[in-house]
Amino acid sequence: MEKKIYCVGIDDDAVVAKVNAAVAAVAGVSDVTANADKAQVLVHFDESVAGIEDAINAAIDACGVMVL
Repeated sequence: MEKKIYCVGIDDDAVVAKVNAAVAAVAGVSDVTANADKAQVLVHFDESVAGIEDAINAAIDACGVMVL
């Protein structure tokens, strides 16, 4: 499944890299691209993994970025 997650706080390349690494570490995520210009994170993941969307949001929040 592909999902766009809109966020506040993706301000620069360092935050982009941090979000990409955190979300990529979530089990079931196959691809992630954070974009500071669009204030969004595009994630491809296996929706059959229980609780994966909450885990992705938690990984983003842990980087100091607020999920809208």
